[in-house]
Amino acid sequence: MAQVFLPENVSLVIVSAAQSQPSKYTGASALIEALVDAGVSYLFVNFGSDHPGIVEALAQARATGKPVPKVITCPNEMVALTCAQGFVQITGRAQAVLVHVDCGTQAMAGAIHNVAKCRVPVLIFAGASPYTQEGELKGSRNEFIHWLQDVPDQRGILRGYMKYENELRTGRNIKQMIHRALQIASSDPPGPAYLMAAREVFEEDISPISIDPARWQPIAAQPLPESGLVELVDSLRAAKRPLVVTSYLGRKPAAVTELVRLADRLGIGVLESCPSYLNFPTDHPCYVGQQGNEHTQNPSLAEADMVLVLDSDVPWIPAFNKPADGVKICHIDIDPLKERTPLWYISAAQVFRADCATALRQINKCLDETKPGEPNAHYRTRHDAWVAELARREQKSQDGVITAEYLTACVRRQIDRDTVIVNEGITNYSAINNHVGCTKPRTRFTSGASSLGWNGGASLGMKLACPEKTVVCLTGDGSYMFSVPSTVHWMARKYETPFLTVIYNNRGWRAPKFSMLAVHPDGYASKAQDIDVAFDPPPDYSGIAAAAGGAFARIVKRIEEVEPAVAEALKVVREEKRCAVLDVWLAHL
Repeated sequence: MAQVFLPENVSLVIVSAAQSQPSKYTGASALIEALVDAGVSYLFVNFGSDHPGIVEALAQARATGKPVPKVITCPNEMVALTCAQGFVQITGRAQAVLVHVDCGTQAMAGAIHNVAKCRVPVLIFAGASPYTQEGELKGSRNEFIHWLQDVPDQRGILRGYMKYENELRTGRNIKQMIHRALQIASSDPPGPAYLMAAREVFEEDISPISIDPARWQPIAAQPLPESGLVELVDSLRAAKRPLVVTSYLGRKPAAVTELVRLADRLGIGVLESCPSYLNFPTDHPCYVGQQGNEHTQNPSLAEADMVLVLDSDVPWIPAFNKPADGVKICHIDIDPLKERTPLWYISAAQVFRADCATALRQINKCLDETKPGEPNAHYRTRHDAWVAELARREQKSQDGVITAEYLTACVRRQIDRDTVIVNEGITNYSAINNHVGCTKPRTRFTSGASSLGWNGGASLGMKLACPEKTVVCLTGDGSYMFSVPSTVHWMARKYETPFLTVIYNNRGWRAPKFSMLAVHPDGYASKAQDIDVAFDPPPDYSGIAAAAGGAFARIVKRIEEVEPAVAEALKVVREEKRCAVLDVWLAHL
């Protein structure tokens, strides 16, 4: 008997011939086979009336011993897509989501924004209302909602966010269309793809389709042109204080490795700006920290005499933070023009569309052929000062108020360097990134975008991808509510994906208050007692998780309770294999 090799987490069930029934091959059968052939491990689903053919094809495949992706039932569509996003962020492997017509498509709205802005390759399927109504074809309309869900332009709902979108009109080329969609989604710059089809397409009886998935691979990574490479390397070597600014270079661990090589070679400083991945080890002497919305001029950026921007959507906010006038700026990015962002520009002398891992490898090879430069003591001094400042901020407050810096330090002391940190702290983004102490690629993430509620599903998806790792979700109270915790924790219990959630609870939306104060520092709202952003009294956040998924739940209000609570919660996650939620009260917004 020939050996059968299956993608990771694809299930195979063998049954006896006596249990088998006559097999049929439909458009839905081709869809399932195409996902398996493409290496899709998980299908995150929210089934509806448009999916009978797919439900049947999955059942038939299981009953006849054919491989299928592991189906993850998601009672909320946004959670389905955030699960897929988290899985892809930590693995780099595209996954698939299945939702219900225009309603399910719209229910993913915030997550659609996130996967688009974070450039996450994920394949989204949606059914559509049947296009026949008198029984002309199998799957024809037979429920009243089929008329109500028939909308003029379902694809138009998310056309502005997709890398690729199309409608499947026949089962006969479903495999080709799926592989094309995944090829486009996974090629730089990556992004989401959307396919939709009416019920008749999935019910269509067709002949089995055989194609070669190897012919549908992502386009090869793009290198730097040789002419530009020489000038760039000369600029780096001539600079006395060169600085790298990056945000999402760490999506590829190989790029982090090459950036470390460059820093070791030239002593070049590294600043993370609004990072969505860990882009550089935070304990490296050339690391000078990260900056988000802080309305201050970053000293390392101000002092740099050459700036190399690598994979960054917001390298600085020029209203209050930018390089010095006249400094040479070079920009390498998989998406250097930010074509989906109507207003975007930086004054770069050299701009390259290239894969940063490949580009840095080229730069390092070029530097290996030249005389080594002198070590840069400036950035070591900057790094040491940054570390000292972090230590100062982590001290217990004299008034007993729990600070974000102290809370994050307590978490850091209880985890190892392989722990995965999911950060949706919003106004505490920087405190978490700076104080959590991650040093390895793919151990620290944000959504890479601005639609809140990514944290819960992303944690679940990352735990599915890496069941051996500890996953810790650090989130604001507002973003926790957006995450649909009842759905997340039900799923976590069902699929045995325990993780720790720590809620930075300031009893409201602090971000809108900060935004208001930045524009109207002395206005009426700055003096008002209530500007309609407070959650008083707050919900029982940890209680929601306990009720929905049997999670360990605790509210922490006293500073001396913080570290023991973190230790106990992590013990529950690691030993009892169930989720834990700590609702930690910080200063009121």
